[in-house]
This record gives sequence, structure tokens and C-alpha cells, in this order.
Amino acid sequence: MTDTSNARPAEDGARAPRQSRLHRLMRYVPLIAPVLLWAVPCWVLLHSGQHWPLPVALVGTALFALGLVGMPLAMARGHGRRQQDRAAIIGDTLLGAGWVLFTWSVVFGVLLRLALTVAGVGEGQDRARIVTWAVLGVTAVLLAWGYTEARRVPRVRRLDVRLPRLGAGLDGLRVVLITDTHYGPLDRARWSARVCETVNTLEADLVCHTGDIADGTAERRRAQAVPLGTVRATRARVYVTGNHEYYSEAQGWVDLMDELGWKPLRNRHLLLERGGDTLVVAGVDDVTAESSGLAGHRAHLAGALDGADPDLPVLLLAHQPKFIDRAAAAGIDLQLSGHTHGGQIWPFHHLVRLDQPALAGLSHHGPRTLLYTSRGTGFWGPPFRVFAPSEITLLVLRSPDLPTSP
Repeated sequence: MTDTSNARPAEDGARAPRQSRLHRLMRYVPLIAPVLLWAVPCWVLLHSGQHWPLPVALVGTALFALGLVGMPLAMARGHGRRQQDRAAIIGDTLLGAGWVLFTWSVVFGVLLRLALTVAGVGEGQDRARIVTWAVLGVTAVLLAWGYTEARRVPRVRRLDVRLPRLGAGLDGLRVVLITDTHYGPLDRARWSARVCETVNTLEADLVCHTGDIADGTAERRRAQAVPLGTVRATRARVYVTGNHEYYSEAQGWVDLMDELGWKPLRNRHLLLERGGDTLVVAGVDDVTAESSGLAGHRAHLAGALDGADPDLPVLLLAHQPKFIDRAAAAGIDLQLSGHTHGGQIWPFHHLVRLDQPALAGLSHHGPRTLLYTSRGTGFWGPPFRVFAPSEITLLVLRSPDLPTSP
């Protein structure tokens, strides 16, 4: 294993990041989202023809009002300057519950009521109450299931990835990807240890973490991150920053990962050699790094590849899938990313797709470049995963010079 770093200055005339449609939309989300999340279910469940007894209507409306006021306040205290973990847990849980309740209030509020009307089931009040109970039942089931999915050790997703330029000596190289662990207000030290135990059963040659280790500083989340030091790989353990590191003193996370035995690939690369063939393993800082104001932090692909033989295949770690445009232009063979969480709570994936070119899985970009996007190993914020299971990924790299083993 050869370590190659760079000290190339910043590229002249670098493009300013283009503001995406999602970013423009996000300007208004803090203003309208809480109102929609709680007002729509309140109307659908209580005030759209159910004619509930007055005490039921008043108590129900008060609970929705409490959610409308309490969720933003708890999230502000939990994720603002005070960083109160208990408040963050309450706010994040209310956010997830509100999103699921809102989604199914809309789905059943329209589709189920229409189906009942077409089928001639009941009168107006009966249909309205059926919708209410259906929404509450589905919401309860999805939240219970989603919480279990979020807190479980992820399943291992295995796939072979054929790289046309990969030499025969590297055929069968085992690359394990974990990402978006998001250690946070809910203490997941035991979960972290179990994830690392699972990774160690995969007998990886290379283990990669593509960022968003935690929500909070390295000092604050250290106990949850320490099990990462137990991860084993025959060749290397490599790491790149995600956008959440830049909310929480990114350099502290770079230093901690280095201390735990992981190689931070901050715009640099390693050479992985086996059987007479070589793979360039490169990494870049997250695309948000430059705007963080931290000296030396930026996504610098040319720097990451500085000194590498252009005829060698390249495996690139970049936190966000949208870096793939630059990777494809540079002829990268395979980019590994996370960030999307697969949407985490359906149907949020539609919003993710406004900002990212891929949601999950393997995709092709340009004549040579492949992108693998992980749904993430942990969860962000709301402790729920609905129709977007977490994963630990085992990618077995295959050379075109040898047949794929059964």
C-alpha cells in the first residue's frame, strides 16, 4: 500500500456551487412545513365530516396544536446553540411522526375516501371516520416498524461490480462501505459495536466510510464512534468527510478517525496493489466543505488524483452522489457515496431526487463511470426508516479478464 498526498493549490477559477431546486425550496420549508405537517392531519382526521363529540374534537385539536408548537421549539433547542440531546430526541421524533401522519392523511384522505364513495360504503360521516381510523392505524404500524428498522443492525447488501480497467490481480477485491452512521442524541454505542462486528465478518480488503459520522462534535459523540477503531481490513480503512461534519467541527472528526486507525482521504489517494495490479483509492472532502470556512477543506478532485497514473482504475470516495458529474468528467471508474439515506421515510425520496442524481444502488454515468449510492448505515434525526432500509454494503470488484465466480 502506497500513500500519495498532494499540496496542490486551489484550482483557479473554480466553479461556484450551483444552487439546486431543492436548496431554493428549502428556504421556505421552516416557515410552511410545521403548519402543513400538523394542520393537514388535524383537518383530515377531526374536521372533515367526522362530527366527533365536542370533547374529542377539542382534545384532538389541542394535541395537534401542541405538536405544531412543540416540534419546532424542541428542534431549535436540540439542534441549535444549546444542543440539548433530550430536546433533540423529542423534536426529531415529533418530526418523523408528523411526516408519516401527514403523508397518510393525504393518501387516505383522498384515495380511500374516493374508493369508499365509489364503492358506496357508508354515509359521509361513516366514510370520514373510516379514513380517520385507517390513518391512525397505518401510522402506528409504520412508526413501530420504522423505529425497529432504524435501530436494528443493517442487513448486508452484497453485489459484484465489474470494472473494465481492473486488472486480473485485483479480481475479487472485497470493499465494504458504511456511511451516514449519524451518531447523535440517541446513544447508540452498543449499536455501533454490533455494526463493526458485522463488518468484521465480511473479511474486507478495504473498508470505506463516506461521511456523516455523527451529529455533534467528535468530543461529544466519541463514545459512540470509538467502536470504529475495531474494524478490520486486510489493506486499509479509509474515510472522507460528509456535510454533517461541517456542522460540528469537521477537523475534530478527521483527527479522531485518524486516531482510530482510519486514513482520512482529504483530497488525496492511496495505491492498493495486489497480484501485480494497482487500484487508485481516492477521496475528496464533501462539496459543502469550502463554504465551511475551514482552512484547507474543499472538494478537490484534481488534488486527490495528483501523481496517480491516469491509466490505472480509480475508486473514489465522495459523500454526495452529485459529485458524480465531476467524477465522470475525470474518467473515474467507481464512485462510492451515501448522503441520501434512500429517502429514509417514504415518500421523502421524491425531494431527495430533486437534489441528487441517484437515490440508492448502482448507476451508470458517462461512458465509463459507475456510482454506488448507499442508503446509509444509520439514520438522521427522526429515529424511523420507512420503506428505506439501512445497509452495510459489500462490493466485490471484478475484472473483465476473469469470469465472475458463481
